Amino acid sequence: MPKKDDKDDGGKRRKRGREGRKGREEKRGREEREPVLRDVLRVPVGEPVDLASYDARGIPAGPVDKAAGTAATAPLGPRLADLQERLYASSTAGDRRRLLLVLQGMDTSGKGGTVKHVIGFLNPSGCRVRAFKAPTPEEKEHPFLWRIEKALPLPGEIGIFDRSHYEDVLVPRVHELVSGSEIKRRYRQINHFEKALADDGVTVVKVFLHLSYEEQRARLLERLDDPDKHWKFNTGDIEERALWPDYRKAYELALERCGTDTAPWHVVPADRKWYRNWAISKLLLEHLEALDPKYPPGDFDVEESRKRLLAS
Repeated sequence: MPKKDDKDDGGKRRKRGREGRKGREEKRGREEREPVLRDVLRVPVGEPVDLASYDARGIPAGPVDKAAGTAATAPLGPRLADLQERLYASSTAGDRRRLLLVLQGMDTSGKGGTVKHVIGFLNPSGCRVRAFKAPTPEEKEHPFLWRIEKALPLPGEIGIFDRSHYEDVLVPRVHELVSGSEIKRRYRQINHFEKALADDGVTVVKVFLHLSYEEQRARLLERLDDPDKHWKFNTGDIEERALWPDYRKAYELALERCGTDTAPWHVVPADRKWYRNWAISKLLLEHLEALDPKYPPGDFDVEESRKRLLAS
């Protein structure tokens, strides 16, 4: 006959079991209710885009304030790191899949900050990061996609573009560097290019960091007020601000003409840095989870290798 202490222990174990099941069920319930962020932020394909209808300080889904956002972002790191390792490991067995994160946005929208944040979660050796500036003389001698193709991630890698091939349909349009027909031709080339990437195993995650006019002014003033940030300030940014309506229209057309089912755009509100960081991390996690890379099985006899190792 069991002792009283045994009965108490059994009762406690059953209680803990019930509480554990309840906790798991509640967690599953929250996950089921949690919206898929890539669907929430995705720009509808084939529809006109009006960026004025997107709130740059909005919180379309997820944490409601900075404290909650910080708490929600932290646990994403280990999950991203695990998926990155699995993606790289699968490439050693011939899996050609990889992921490319494309970041576009006005100056000070946080492209560089996003790169730094994302890299903080990942193994840098498995990432290929490239920041695109104005084309060099050599790059101008080639088709505009030439420099992009050279920077693409290899199988198993995560690539991050701080600006991208979209610079070649944004700046030229705003500053009238090429004809309207050439811009339209480039839209078509970009769509064909991204389709070819997808066919070759590249998951293209395109993000427009949506910053407000007022927030950009505040961030530029912060750079002026801090001598340690003067190196980041460019007087040309003031002239470019005068072209804000033109840039907004150029982005709207790029999001509209180059948003496809293969490579859709996502608009991330960027006025709140904590929300931007959470949203980008969550978007990456959702896309990597959809890939669901697996560790490849060993091509050797495990037990035989164990015996040999122990005997050595």
